[in-house]
Amino acid sequence: MENSNLEWKDISSETLLKTKVMDVEMVKRTGKGGHIGDFVRLKTPDWIVVIPWFRDESGVPCFLMEDQFRHGSGTITREFPAGMAEDGEVDIESAKRELEEETGLKGRLKLLGRVNPNSALFSNRQSFFFAEDLREGGTVHFDENEDLVLVKVPVEEAIENMGSGIYDNGVMMGALGFFLREAERRPELRRREK
Repeated sequence: MENSNLEWKDISSETLLKTKVMDVEMVKRTGKGGHIGDFVRLKTPDWIVVIPWFRDESGVPCFLMEDQFRHGSGTITREFPAGMAEDGEVDIESAKRELEEETGLKGRLKLLGRVNPNSALFSNRQSFFFAEDLREGGTVHFDENEDLVLVKVPVEEAIENMGSGIYDNGVMMGALGFFLREAERRPELRRREK
């Protein structure tokens, strides 16, 4: 199916607000039939999410997650380590850095997928990485105003609770979706071993 007639062409853009985490832009575009409209675009660095996976001493598959206060919602949420790419970083470098800075761990990382977090507003991409073979050796370094507590969460508990209560972060739902697709290929990621 041909969709080129759906595309709008840029006429101009203007930055309305610059912040520490994003720029708010007004983009003027022309569409089918010469229609012209103004649209808000949030321009932000790419986002990175790392899904640290391990087995506990009983052989139960677990995630290493973190509890932290989120200022947007004004609530404490349970999330996978995540953050923004820094200037010049490729996504795998950002993933390694975020894993080390937030957990003090290193691991073997695999890209599970990339998406646009909300194509109606955001210009960036979000990359999801699976981390296994976790080992010490990283240096914890929280961002200014970042305070978090690491939590060991059995995989099945996270799956059961995702989307409710402390697990209500939509970005984490996306991460869990990518994890579940990987677990379809590798069922041992959800299976307890003795």
